[in-house]
Amino acid sequence: MGNVCCCADNVDYDGEVNLFHFELHRAVGKGAFGKVRVIEHRRSKRLYALKYIEKAKCIKQKAVANIIQERRLLEEIEHPFIVNLRYAFQDDENCFFVLDLMLGGDLRFHHERNAPITEDVVRFWTAELASAVNYLHKQKIVHRDIKPDNILLDSEGHVHLTDFNVAIHYSEKRLHTSVAGSMAYMAPEILAKKGYTWHVDYWSLGVTMWEMLFHKRPFDGRSSEKLTSSIVSGKLKLPTNVDEICSPEGQQLLQSLLDRNPKTRMACQSRERGLGEFQKHPWFASLDWDKLLAKELQPPFVPDIKKVNFDVSHELDEFLMVEKPLTHTSRKKNVDYDKLKPEFREMEEQFGLYDSTKGQRTSYYPHNQPVLGGTGNDSTMVLPSATNTMTQGSFTAYERSLAGTPGPPPSTHSRDTTVA
Repeated sequence: MGNVCCCADNVDYDGEVNLFHFELHRAVGKGAFGKVRVIEHRRSKRLYALKYIEKAKCIKQKAVANIIQERRLLEEIEHPFIVNLRYAFQDDENCFFVLDLMLGGDLRFHHERNAPITEDVVRFWTAELASAVNYLHKQKIVHRDIKPDNILLDSEGHVHLTDFNVAIHYSEKRLHTSVAGSMAYMAPEILAKKGYTWHVDYWSLGVTMWEMLFHKRPFDGRSSEKLTSSIVSGKLKLPTNVDEICSPEGQQLLQSLLDRNPKTRMACQSRERGLGEFQKHPWFASLDWDKLLAKELQPPFVPDIKKVNFDVSHELDEFLMVEKPLTHTSRKKNVDYDKLKPEFREMEEQFGLYDSTKGQRTSYYPHNQPVLGGTGNDSTMVLPSATNTMTQGSFTAYERSLAGTPGPPPSTHSRDTTVA
């Protein structure tokens, strides 16, 4: 179990990228709008994650605009602590994102299986995530769905923000009012319908940090109404054993991130100085930020990639035909796009081809400039596409180790639903 083979003869690797350029390996994830598999580029032998969305299902869920928006936003961004887009293309049935491969699993997985997570680990993750969030805000992007499920570890233990399905360009002139994200991580200004902007990502980061440290969320409710009330007006109560888990400096940072007033919330006074507030905070005094941003610091937690770091049921779904398995298929020729349903035509026309090896990234936001090469600091940074990839030989060993390793116990945590 793991490989789906097809004939690789006559593949034009210098032409437009398509699924025939890749070997399909095991399924590793499943979300509301698509599934994820490990793939290998046949010529370069680099490994990536393939996120693919069935067009018919996307239309049924009224998610066409989300998929196109995600595709465009991912072309704009490049950062060491984000899961970056390398290729985008489509066939007659699916839209495909080829992304950096993260072999370490998501923070939800490790939160459930490796609790308690120490303060040093959470501090390191928070610093890397703050860097990614600050970068997005400088690109005029608000993620809107920061939570443990959307934070992935690479094989070395660095965190990467992923899933831009509900991310948007925020407006400089007006506040947004649409409700999007996962309720438990939503900022109070979203739920209270007061209007919001990029400040909401720092609230979500605070909720995530709290959950990693204390193995529970700061606000709870058995119904959406009670949860909303708790987030909007409930008292923030630190656990009774907080001093055994977190230093006073960490406690102060948590409380400043979970400030209901977005104007006084941590890192929200100035978009340009947001990361600087983290760098100056006493909780991070032990970190060398230059080395952290260059990925030169040793992460305090390194996932064991010889073990399963994802839910193995995703692969069973794929190969036991619960859902239609992914296969290499050629596109229909001479399609009359005028006869397509409007939604199919919209995807054909707007889910554009992207190949990071053949050109620079482009911003779809009219006030942004094209994304250029890295500067070595926390502005726009471009990394080689080999980041977080493995050779075929090492991947084969990884697959063998997974085949002989019992799967993790079934998850008892109900994953949060993302709404848009």
